[in-house]
Amino acid sequence: MEVVLNDTEFEHFQRWLHQAAGIKLTPAKKALVAGRLFKRLKHFQLASYSDYFSLISSGEVPSELQVALDLLTTNETYFFREPRHFDFLQQQILPTARAARSFRIWSAACSSGEEPYSIAMTLSEQLTTPWQLLASDISSQVLQQARTGHYPLARAQHIPRPLLVKYCLKGTGNQEGTFLINRQLREKIHFMQINLIEPFPDIGEFDVIFLRNVMIYFDQDTKRKVVAHMLPRLKPGGHFIVSLSESLNGVTAALKLVSPSVYQKL
Repeated sequence: MEVVLNDTEFEHFQRWLHQAAGIKLTPAKKALVAGRLFKRLKHFQLASYSDYFSLISSGEVPSELQVALDLLTTNETYFFREPRHFDFLQQQILPTARAARSFRIWSAACSSGEEPYSIAMTLSEQLTTPWQLLASDISSQVLQQARTGHYPLARAQHIPRPLLVKYCLKGTGNQEGTFLINRQLREKIHFMQINLIEPFPDIGEFDVIFLRNVMIYFDQDTKRKVVAHMLPRLKPGGHFIVSLSESLNGVTAALKLVSPSVYQKL
């Protein structure tokens, strides 16, 4: 039997996701919501999306709230996405790293791990001084995948060949068609579940914060709140990097634009 997500039901999920994660679902996302949640209706043998919303709202199955959140917040990513950011990191930021202290980067919406592993390869290649990399996401599901560092081989197409050879292991036998980030690099990254609109754990301060391909899902008020919430975690003179399709215009006066979609804390 076909189950249709009606407008009222969609509005319930819109309000809930905005409250839970700050994400604004546009009407264009209605089909995506229906598609991603339909398998959960089948799993629980529910007759409507309203029944599923009641299930996650009631707390009857406590873990299901996180399942729904994971399904609706997982976004596509890939290795070395928007290469000019990695060029800027290599050419403009890392040469200024001081040997006396550890250089710290936060990948604040790391999804399935391609971004932090790309950053880790860059840091390993260029820095001889200590460095730390925090990778966070709201989705427990993608964090679990990210920690494994295990990907289909097709995902390796954007990794420069020398880095692929140095930091990735090609699967053989029953792992053929996949690759694994080597253990030394995986162990350098600390993965943590963080909701950007809730109070942060004690994570310290960072020299660089990557917050890419996330704010396109926030309304202007949520953008201001999230950035204001994150800025105390950025060291003076530190860099805040957003996607090339995003802008902090009208969001904060505490950062200045120094390169396309790269900002520096005043």
